[in-house]
Amino acid sequence: MVTTTGTAAARPTGAFASGAVAACAAELVAGGSLEMTPTHPDDAAAIAALLPAGTPVFVNHLPGRSLASALPVLRALHAAGLQPVPHLAARRVGARAQVLEFLQRAGADAGVRRVLLVGGDEPRAAGPYPDALALLADGVLAEGGVRELALPGYPEGHPRIASDALERAFDDKLRLAQQQGLGVSVLTQFSFAPARIVEYCDELARRWRSVPVFVGMAGPSSAASLLKFAQHCGVSASLRALGSLGLGAVHSFMHTDPGEQLSAIAQYRERHADCNVVGVHLFSFGAAARSAAWMNAIITARAAG
Repeated sequence: MVTTTGTAAARPTGAFASGAVAACAAELVAGGSLEMTPTHPDDAAAIAALLPAGTPVFVNHLPGRSLASALPVLRALHAAGLQPVPHLAARRVGARAQVLEFLQRAGADAGVRRVLLVGGDEPRAAGPYPDALALLADGVLAEGGVRELALPGYPEGHPRIASDALERAFDDKLRLAQQQGLGVSVLTQFSFAPARIVEYCDELARRWRSVPVFVGMAGPSSAASLLKFAQHCGVSASLRALGSLGLGAVHSFMHTDPGEQLSAIAQYRERHADCNVVGVHLFSFGAAARSAAWMNAIITARAAG
């Protein structure tokens, strides 16, 4: 269910160019998703009270933690009426049997049928999968009951993978997933450069028009948290652009909510009705309930209007 929240911290500050753009923004949020860590299963009930039933909630596969450690939060999300979507970081998987057992348990206990497949940032693979493509090619996802696959997209490139190699791997994964009968969507890395996100969505629409795209955005957070995660995730173009404004402007920008970026994406979708952007995804950086409250404010403000 969706309930209204009256907290000032949750109210969006971004301005929308028109009523049509505001309506589109609300649709993108209502049809979007959220990310949370596996360490706070109690957040599931709070999130469910704020977002539409069935909203996908992605659960991180953190370094040093087993896949099975995510099961309690996956179960909690499922019980709360949300759609749990675990991350699978290929380089953090020790053995094929671990993936298969996890997927079978997650499917039986939490209704998991969709995963986000990433390579993982480990310097050395813990098991048989050097990258996400290798895990996908293994066939273990379909064998474990997965029916839908989310793949990451990188509007600003990847900090450790050359752009041409990244593009080839992306195309290979899409084709292989489709060959295995898996539904495929793209979830983009967050960026503080809306123009670059729009360019990237245009590129995806030209190459893979039928593949739905969810645009990643940084959820409301502090300047320090956002800068930390931007550096970790290799969002270099955004950091350079912000850095050119000076530290004061960076902090001022970072403390605002994601409304301006949502407005830019909504305007893009309004101008390109045939684009494949279907929703937004909030990276919550450990503050999932706060991001859910922000999403709630966008949805309920439009409903009230």
